[in-house]
Formats: sequence, C-alpha cells, structure tokens
Amino acid sequence: MAKVAEAKIRTESQKLFSQAKKYIPGGVNSPVRSFKSVGGNPVFISKASGPYLYGEDGKRYIDYCLSWGALILGHADLEVIKKLKEVISKGTSFGAVTKLETELAKLIVEAVPSIEQVRLVNSGTEAVMSAIRLARAYSGKTKIIKFEGSYHGHADYLLAKAGSGLATLGIPNSRGVPSDFTKHTITLDFNNLKAVQKTAEKYSKDLAAIIVEPVAANCGLILPQEGFLQTLRKIADKYNIVLIFDEVITGFRVCYQGAQGFLGVKPDLTCLGKIIGGGLPVGAFGGKKEIMKLLAPLGDVYQAGTLSGNPLAVTAGIATLKKLNNRKIYENLERKAKELCEAIKVISRKNRVNLEINYISSMFSVFFTKGKVIDYKTAQAQDLTIFKKLFQGLLREGIYFSPSGFETNFLSIAHTKEIIEKTLQVFSKLLKK
Repeated sequence: MAKVAEAKIRTESQKLFSQAKKYIPGGVNSPVRSFKSVGGNPVFISKASGPYLYGEDGKRYIDYCLSWGALILGHADLEVIKKLKEVISKGTSFGAVTKLETELAKLIVEAVPSIEQVRLVNSGTEAVMSAIRLARAYSGKTKIIKFEGSYHGHADYLLAKAGSGLATLGIPNSRGVPSDFTKHTITLDFNNLKAVQKTAEKYSKDLAAIIVEPVAANCGLILPQEGFLQTLRKIADKYNIVLIFDEVITGFRVCYQGAQGFLGVKPDLTCLGKIIGGGLPVGAFGGKKEIMKLLAPLGDVYQAGTLSGNPLAVTAGIATLKKLNNRKIYENLERKAKELCEAIKVISRKNRVNLEINYISSMFSVFFTKGKVIDYKTAQAQDLTIFKKLFQGLLREGIYFSPSGFETNFLSIAHTKEIIEKTLQVFSKLLKK
C-alpha cells in the first residue's frame, strides 16, 4: 500500500511540474527548487505549519529547509500571523516612510554589534550589491575579495569563481556575465589566510572590500577555522579595506547578535535578510555611521527601492525579532541541533558510512566524505550519489531536507524532541542500506 501511495504522490508531482514548465523556465522561480541535483520531481507545497510542510498531494513532511533558514520560529507562527492580520487591512505598500521601519531598524541596531545605522531593502542580493557599492565609495578603490563556494546574490560581478594558483581574476561562472563585470572580483579559498594576505599585499592600492560569510552556508555548512575571521579583520585594518560580513543566513540565526556576536568579530558593514523579514521578502545592510552617511539622500551613493521597508515584511520582522530576544531560545535550538548531529555521527559509524556533519547553533550539513570539510574543494569531495539516495529516502519517509548536497539545513523552535527522535529513526533505517 505504501508503494502505491508513493507512486500516486510522484504522479501528482510530475503532473504539476509539467504544467509549471510550460509557463516558468525550468518550472521554478529559483534553480535549486527544481530538484535537479537530487533527482525526481520537486514537491509542490500547499501549506505549512510549525515544523511541517504539506504537499499538494496531501503528504506531510518534517521540514529542515525552513525557507532556506528564514523561518526560525517555524511555519505560520501564531504571533507573526496575528500581527500580519492586524496590519494587512491598513494597506500592503505605501512607498512612503512609516514608523514601523524605524522600529525594525532600531531592533537591528540594538542587536547587531557592528551596526550603527541600517538601510532596509528587498533581498539579500540587493543588500550585498549596495554594501559593495558603499565600500567602493568609502575606500575609493575597486577590487573585492570573495571566497569560493560562497553565494552573495546574483549581481553580475559576484558570479565569479576561482581558478588555480593564488587567485584568478575575472572568470564569470554564469553565461550572460561579461568578463569586464568580474575583472575586479578576486576569488580565494575559504579559511586560506595565506592567500588572503598575499592578495591584500599585492592589490592593497586597489582593494576596496573583503566580503565573507562568517559561517559559510552556501556550499554546505563550513565553519571558520580558529583565527580566520580575526585575521581578516586585522588585514582589513592594515590595508584600509572594508570588511563586509554577509549574514543573510547567519543573522539572528546563529544567535541574536548574529555570527559576529557569537564569534566575537566586528565587520565594517553587515548584510542581513531571511529572518529579519519573518518569512517575507526582505534584506538590509548596515554598519558604521561614517560609512552609512555616504548613502543618498545624505551622500552621493545612490540606492533606492519601491518596496523597501514594506509594512508587511517589516511587521513580520518586528514580531520575529521580539520573540527571538531570549537567550533560552538559542540555547534550546543549539541543544537540539547537537543532539541530532552527534546522534547521526554515531549512526554513521555504527553502519560504517563515511559521513561528516558540520554544525553550529541551529544549522547543519551532512557530507558523505572521509575527510574534514573546511572549504569548497573539500565540500566537492563528497559522494553526491549517496547524498541523492539519502535525500530521496528521507523524502519517502516524510522528511524534507534542503534539496542539494551543497546547501545547509536548519532547525526551528517548532522542532520538538519527538521530531528529532523520528528523524534519527529514519536516518538509522536509511544508513543501514
């Protein structure tokens, strides 16, 4: 009977996906949703609640993707929904200033150690694009350093990858991006301080910014090695380089103060997104007043957005941040993640499966590999064929992981001890195979 039900689910998904592909390129509005790297048809979602997604086929899934980390309170949190219901009847967009914008900005400034002023935008891509423009204006220089495997949005000059040797300039890894757009982008290996030092020395007169995810979360979860971020800070200070932390994923996720508060390193500028919108489209960038004052209308660095500070997104963000301002929430999330991840390690060893699991706070990634995963190259060494089997096995058992071996998984406050135990039972069953 179970096989018959699963066949019906696959048929329904296939039908919906075929319809979508008629009108949407690839049938999706963001590539990883297509399940191309894990096989099969994507699950079409009809609703969600707490830790669960519900497919159009009626099947329920424990969700460890959580809108790519945005939903730290779980789906359809009652307090967030209540506030949204109150505000939506007043209008959905004004294109004018509101006191709600100031309230969210105040919460962010009070929470994040390095932010003195903040500008709200509509996405992480916008936040990063604007922060880099600001850094170039402030420093009077043009080149930037990014790290291989880190995704900072789809602005043309950020879609560049590293080659062999110390650094490779101007190699776009997306068609449609002229090499002229990436010639000022230098891509290095995450956790490779020697490469950063040599590059900073070589390009010190031209280097405007170093942008880094303090905890890399876009090629699977990769933790900064001891001293990595601290030394980036020293290098940036030495050569008058603006240090930008991309905390679109880690902001209010690792802890209330973000990864910078958790790890004790202050950047010059910070990019935020996801959690500060409570599940609605949002982004933000902020930092020192002396840098932020260069933004129009005070300065001549232009940035604008019709829906920036949208009352719905801002309301959801305020409700979320107010609820998160409680250390016990993060302690509980960290405890559950540790319980889950350490148990998966035990299960893998018991079944003689080569598996590494990186985790911090409520974020984790599973890699089928023998060695430690410390950068993009070691992440690429994982056995993606086995990950694909794991993903499909989890899906059949009603567990929804992020659909790629190069993505991060997340827990929410809605994930209970019983859900963790259920997940471990499924892992035990699958890893025996």
